Amino acid sequence: MRGVVLASFLAVAPSAWAATAVVRVTDQEMFSPKTLTIHAGDTVEWINSSGAVHTVTDDPALAATPKDASLPKGAAPFNSGFLKAGQTYRHRFAVPGQYRYFCILHESSGMVGTVVVK
Repeated sequence: MRGVVLASFLAVAPSAWAATAVVRVTDQEMFSPKTLTIHAGDTVEWINSSGAVHTVTDDPALAATPKDASLPKGAAPFNSGFLKAGQTYRHRFAVPGQYRYFCILHESSGMVGTVVVK
């Protein structure tokens, strides 16, 4: 019985350690923090705290400038769609590596951020 309890604990323990980090989308057309380091399995929540509509997009096919979007091999592209003031978007990062993402509406203004997943 003791082995079953320990095995059950080990099966759920990694998800219990997952964290959620917050990135604010600001009125200055930027992500804050601009670079964030997390662990595989963690979630990032973007909060649109500005008065403008924004997106959180990491899809190279949607980037006007190729260097503004990058994904580690094996990671799927993501796109929040349009986030109005006060709305949030969450994405769980399972694949380690560097993710470079952008706002579709403000990419030309340099609204780009990076998530590094260890």
